Amino acid sequence: MSNPDGFGQGLGYSGKTVVVTGGASGMGEATARILGELGAKVHIVDIQAPRIGCESFRQCDLSDFAQVRATARSLADIAPIDFVFPCAGLPPHVKGAMYCMRVNYIGTRLFVEELLPSVRDGAGIALISSDAAMGWQRNLQQSLELLAIADPDEAYAWCEADPENRVRDGYTSSKEMLVVWVQNKAVELGNTRRIRLNAIGPCPTRTAFAEASKDIMTDEFIAAWPFPSLGRMATAEEQAWPLILMNSPLCGAVTGSFLYTDQGFASGVFTGAISAAFMGG
Repeated sequence: MSNPDGFGQGLGYSGKTVVVTGGASGMGEATARILGELGAKVHIVDIQAPRIGCESFRQCDLSDFAQVRATARSLADIAPIDFVFPCAGLPPHVKGAMYCMRVNYIGTRLFVEELLPSVRDGAGIALISSDAAMGWQRNLQQSLELLAIADPDEAYAWCEADPENRVRDGYTSSKEMLVVWVQNKAVELGNTRRIRLNAIGPCPTRTAFAEASKDIMTDEFIAAWPFPSLGRMATAEEQAWPLILMNSPLCGAVTGSFLYTDQGFASGVFTGAISAAFMGG
């Protein structure tokens, strides 16, 4: 097998500068830890301090747009940045649907776009969406309306104008927006700067996030969920690896992709092999 430009060394991450949001817990922490083991220089951005070693830590609340801009500007000190992994996110029951949308989509998009001047041409960006976004095509027309609003305050105001229809539970709609944004923005970033932008869509995964969502993902809900490839919930590490592999330079032909890392759930539902009746679908 060929090894272009020696990318097999640490999957292309050895000695590279990497930024991970949400690196203090869950899939973000697993991603940051594995990248460090692959030889990357990992810089973590999170609302709480990380428990793992890293090159630097910057505290940032993605719901605070001024703070997001300031944090992105501060990362110019480590430029050029080779890889970005936006892993931060939260469920709707923490502070409500609007807050969920503000963090998961609007704040995440703002952080990436503000960080772009410090990201080198040819870089890779890979983020975490969810298989909750598997119905993104049904809501595409409305999603494109929000996508067209680049200013975060205006985007939030658009959501506030009709939250029941535009935000719904906050989590699903925010994850759908990430998918739509990734697929759209990847074309521009690729054509202008050869930057790749991709996303993964995990199924229920054993993390603190899942534990905090017990009112939604009850034991009965998880017991009914089909897990064809593992027969159980995935671990944070089992989600971090496909995210890291997708962002590796070895996947240079991959951009604008939404990879389901959900043990075959979405594809099974799409083709009738799995019934979504237990979800109310």
